[in-house]
Amino acid sequence: MLEFMDYVQRAFYSASRWDEENSYTSLTATAQGLLDFQTPHGMSLKLSSLSSPNFATSYALGSVGLVDGSLSFLYSSLPIRATKTSGQVDLHDVIRGYRQISELEAPDHAWMWEQWHGGKRIDKRDTLLYGRLYLPQSTLEALYMRRISPTQQFKLSAVSDGRLRNGGTLLAQHQYNVGKYSAETLYSTDGGLLGLKGLYNFGPDPRKGVSKSAQPRTDDRFYGRFSAGAELYYGAFNKSGGMSVGGRYTTLPAHKGIPLTATLTLNPLMGNISATYAVKAGENLSLCSRFDFNAYSYESDLVLGCELWRMKRKSLHSKVRSTAAKLEWRLDDEASMSAQQPEEVAGVFKARIDQNYKIAVLWEGRVKDFMFTLGSTFDMKRRDQQFRNLGLELQFSS
Repeated sequence: MLEFMDYVQRAFYSASRWDEENSYTSLTATAQGLLDFQTPHGMSLKLSSLSSPNFATSYALGSVGLVDGSLSFLYSSLPIRATKTSGQVDLHDVIRGYRQISELEAPDHAWMWEQWHGGKRIDKRDTLLYGRLYLPQSTLEALYMRRISPTQQFKLSAVSDGRLRNGGTLLAQHQYNVGKYSAETLYSTDGGLLGLKGLYNFGPDPRKGVSKSAQPRTDDRFYGRFSAGAELYYGAFNKSGGMSVGGRYTTLPAHKGIPLTATLTLNPLMGNISATYAVKAGENLSLCSRFDFNAYSYESDLVLGCELWRMKRKSLHSKVRSTAAKLEWRLDDEASMSAQQPEEVAGVFKARIDQNYKIAVLWEGRVKDFMFTLGSTFDMKRRDQQFRNLGLELQFSS
């Protein structure tokens, strides 16, 4: 489950019309959400507040052997219109599972961001500031994010910790996204790392529009989008580099069949090959598998996972008769009333198992105004201690 600050940051992306899914970093986001979920350790409590549309705070307290915690503050020059009460937040927005990729959208034109007054431009660029202090380690995290233009974004991340080399590290990222393709350049002071990422989407260009004769056929057996990308890294201090290439095919919302996502990533230098396949087998059920293979050592790994959403109908505090029932001097039909009631998420169950029989289970949901995450891990090959850990995390926001 996303933390409150991550939830607010994604609301900032939505408000500033930035598509975070259209990047090489998010190529395998569906498989990561279904297979790489983290189970909580010990007991933790997080209290958050969006006191104004521009300012948010969060406090965390945990107990894993010793008591620790953190203080977080966030400021956004762009008002955040997100649901701030944990009892009303849509769990689909904070639980990362199967990602339904949407249709590409054309970015805004540069002139649409211009604001003039008295013959002078007075528009300002949207900015987000975030800081987090971990106690008692005294580790400090900071983030500066600024929208440069409708197609560009700059991020500066910093970590200050005495246990790190030189007392901390700095990461600068410049992101460019026009819908049809996206690119990202980065530099990190940790090893003098230079990086370049890119993603290209095959199909029509949203900036040029789609004519009626060139509109895709949504009645085909498979209606989706294929994307391909790559990343390059070079460490200036240790004189070493790295690279990877990958591709993804995913169905789009207009697809009339079963939604699915398949990815393939290759790391030629290390010899790693990774293939994932995720399918939404039902309205509330998703299945995923991942196979990793190393061409040099011939080692392989297989992970299977599932996600099941439990839905319930919203309870109505007061039953009000419909206008038709009042005119006919009768009560509403119970079947019609239940059919009109919308559903809400009661909880989400996640599970995964690998070839070494290591199992992880997770249950996420809401009780009253608290969102909770309950998880545990098991190692079935260890006869002496199959049960590994059990953790509970509570979140409350207002």
